[in-house]
Amino acid sequence: MPVSNNAQKEEMRLQQYMARCGVASRRASEEIITSGRVTVNGQLVTTLGTKVTSRDRVCVDDREIFLEETRRYVLLNKPAGYVCSSSDEQDRQIAVDLLKDAYSERLYNVGRLDMFSSGLIIFTNDGDFAAKLSHPSAELEKEYIVDTSTAMPRNLADDFKKGVRVDNVFYKCKDAVELNSHRMRIVLVEGKNREIRRVFEDYGVGIKSLMRIRIGCVGVGNLQYGQFRDLTQDEVKALLKLCKN
Repeated sequence: MPVSNNAQKEEMRLQQYMARCGVASRRASEEIITSGRVTVNGQLVTTLGTKVTSRDRVCVDDREIFLEETRRYVLLNKPAGYVCSSSDEQDRQIAVDLLKDAYSERLYNVGRLDMFSSGLIIFTNDGDFAAKLSHPSAELEKEYIVDTSTAMPRNLADDFKKGVRVDNVFYKCKDAVELNSHRMRIVLVEGKNREIRRVFEDYGVGIKSLMRIRIGCVGVGNLQYGQFRDLTQDEVKALLKLCKN
């Protein structure tokens, strides 16, 4: 889709330009720049803040990128076994590949789900949207259902709500409810790396399955594993409104 004349003349920081091209969020784009993967008009650029317009030839990993006029916001019910990454050196299945036949834009995930977890994850090419939702200060709720292979200690839910320290890292959920001896519903607002798994492992509880069923105001609904849908504009606005940053 052609970019308007105003967009062509607009000068912006390279990381902002990359985000608007659907490469990654601004923060992730900064890492791509400093790692030496970006050229502008054939010259390697590693300095953050470099200004460009759409008239410049910007390449990431030797592939030219272009401003995208259409903003995409896609909700995927990720199956277990897929990684949340744009590529994978270990040749594992990549979640974004489930969307490639339906969308021509370059989409990237907002936040992450580990390979062995399933459930909701949002993909977009809107860098500002991704940055706002994924920043810890947003305190956007994410709800999970955890099924365990062994019975849980009766104090686990209360301890998790009060906060527990594992390997010198403090973990605290917003809410936790034991549904039965092998199932718990957990709500996180920050979500440190593998938080639920680390806490459960510390209590000697094996996790059989971990599924994210809600992000903010958006639930899994009727989406089956591997299925996806566009978020409505009302849902996009509501998610942004829920963010506290």
